[in-house]
Amino acid sequence: MDFLAYFIQLTELLPFGEYLQNKYVLSILILVLFIVLAKLLLFIIVHYFEKFTARTKTTLDDLIIERTKMPLFYSIVVYGFRLAILNLEINGTATKIVNSLMALVFILLIARGVDIAIEIWGKAFAKKTKTNIDDAILPLFHKASKIIFLIIAFIWVLDIYEVNITPYLAGVGISGLVLGLALQDSLKNIFGGITLILDRTYRIGDKIKLESGEIGIIHDVGLRSTKLITYDNEIIYIPNGYLANSRVLNYTRPTPKARVSVNFGVEYGTEVERVKKVVLDATKTMGDILDDPAPIVQFQEMGDFALQFTLRFWVAKWDQANDKKVEATEKVYAALNKAKINIPFPTRTIYLKKMGK
Repeated sequence: MDFLAYFIQLTELLPFGEYLQNKYVLSILILVLFIVLAKLLLFIIVHYFEKFTARTKTTLDDLIIERTKMPLFYSIVVYGFRLAILNLEINGTATKIVNSLMALVFILLIARGVDIAIEIWGKAFAKKTKTNIDDAILPLFHKASKIIFLIIAFIWVLDIYEVNITPYLAGVGISGLVLGLALQDSLKNIFGGITLILDRTYRIGDKIKLESGEIGIIHDVGLRSTKLITYDNEIIYIPNGYLANSRVLNYTRPTPKARVSVNFGVEYGTEVERVKKVVLDATKTMGDILDDPAPIVQFQEMGDFALQFTLRFWVAKWDQANDKKVEATEKVYAALNKAKINIPFPTRTIYLKKMGK
């Protein structure tokens, strides 16, 4: 309103100012002036700001210019329409239409800003994860934000037209409740998948063990389910909602190295230190075993029929553990045989007592 009054006073100082006192001529002049200003702003953005942002290393300024230049253009034009309508002192439908356009342009500008924030967050998040769930999460966030702003714009326009929106809000609440109950499992799986990735519970290629006992490699993390490849080359589809609420053993965390254990037994009467030396010497002939922590042989217990030992060593990657366990078992067996250290098998001795008459 103040700007319009200042503009009218300014026209009185211009040549032929008396002709501009006609409110229809002045409204046309206001509209044309704001269209020219909007075109000028768009020209400056395209020919100067875009060239400048193209030379910068960051993509944030490029996104801001690309997503906001048209909403800024429309906002200036619509504001010119509003001043023109106010100058004509037209009330009623025309004013409501112009106010509705201004509300929509403002919502569009805010929505583009939120869209930029989601895009920047998505790129930063994609650098920290090796999964392809970014491709599913980001479009979901973009669509959700658009729906939210669309609802806000719709309610705002209804309020401009003085429509009582209370009954509609009640209907939307009931419909949302029914829809939420119907899609409860699907929504639980979707948000479960988002939670798993944000918490970095696992990545593609991790070896995990489910609470139900299945062991396998993470093949893919989708928006609804996770695919697990077992060692029998079978794919298990696991709902993300189940994974988010269950215990999962991740063999690859916190580091990919893994400990291998080989249990064996020798007969009673064998010297313990000799057993340790023979087995450790055999272990030194194996490749791809870490020196830190060093391999160790532990005397565990005196069993029913044998002295029980355990050989423990570490490998750099968990996917080497099974092959190295097989190799170590063969090495231990061969070394004990070569050293003439007997490996007993379960036996039972029965004593018979002869009873007299």
